[in-house]
Amino acid sequence: MIALLIPLVAAGCIVSCGSEAPQPALESSPRAVATADSLEIQEWTVPWPNSRPRDPIVDAEGRVWFVGQRGNYVGWLDPESGEFDRTELSPNALPHNVIVGPDGALWYAGNGDGHIGRMDPATGESRRFDVPVRDPHTLQFAPDGMLWFTAQGANRIGRLDPETGDVQLVEPSVADARPYGIVMDAEGRPWIALFGTNRIATVDPSTMELTEFTLPNADTRVRRLETASDGSVWYADYARGTIGRLDTTTGEAVEWTTPGGAGSAPYALAMDDRERIWFVETGSEPNMLIGFDPATEEFFDATPVPSGGGTVRHMVYHEPTGTLWFGTDVNTIGRARVGP
Repeated sequence: MIALLIPLVAAGCIVSCGSEAPQPALESSPRAVATADSLEIQEWTVPWPNSRPRDPIVDAEGRVWFVGQRGNYVGWLDPESGEFDRTELSPNALPHNVIVGPDGALWYAGNGDGHIGRMDPATGESRRFDVPVRDPHTLQFAPDGMLWFTAQGANRIGRLDPETGDVQLVEPSVADARPYGIVMDAEGRPWIALFGTNRIATVDPSTMELTEFTLPNADTRVRRLETASDGSVWYADYARGTIGRLDTTTGEAVEWTTPGGAGSAPYALAMDDRERIWFVETGSEPNMLIGFDPATEEFFDATPVPSGGGTVRHMVYHEPTGTLWFGTDVNTIGRARVGP
């Protein structure tokens, strides 16, 4: 069953709109940050060349799963031994994202041929869920077991019921909004970066009503975001070289210019267990992994990615080990120790 929900953007839902919107509080110039000599970054070269390994995630056994977007596989890495293995996918799957579900299974986005897959990590057996969009992009499970996803090219936000296979779709209010990164907040609501606009969206799971927050600068373009315990949403502005905090109650945004400035292209973003923000500036070679402490409003630990990185597109924090995991366009899987 497929339900297409035309966006119900109620009056007052789009905040800080148009020319009347106040500009965010913004630091006037980048802060200088010394390169760290204490942040340990280790990378493993993936044995399948030019396969764009991406979006690593750690399972309960410590294995690191990732997808080869250009190689059409789900792979895993044993960080202790350095061993790799892979399970082949259909030739046009072009997997974009993989996560571990509440059932321990692997769920991946078949960005190339319009499906979401569930794979048993023990057997490699998989089940295919065909979805009515051409390019499922990034996945997130909600506490109720529903699987939310974005579809950038199709301009849709989706919710899949893993039990029935039913899919509901929501369309942003703007054409070519390009739904991109997605995260869940503590209340089980998805938050979505609308990369084609200067907006961040959320969907009410009970009504499927869409709410869009318009960020003050029209040139802002957000790829990745995170939610904090106070309900705020943190984002990286890829186009303008800032990171920002959106107050989801008032709609007000505060931004800080990244150390690399306007051309830094911050992309991958993650939050650790102390709610510090980590992001990767991809506008330089090598890419730079940088920390930001909201408590002090200071940047710290600017560390180059040893391989250069090419472009680090996505990053997740693994709390049990205090580590960040990321894939690079130069065919490596990376780990950065940021915890105590």
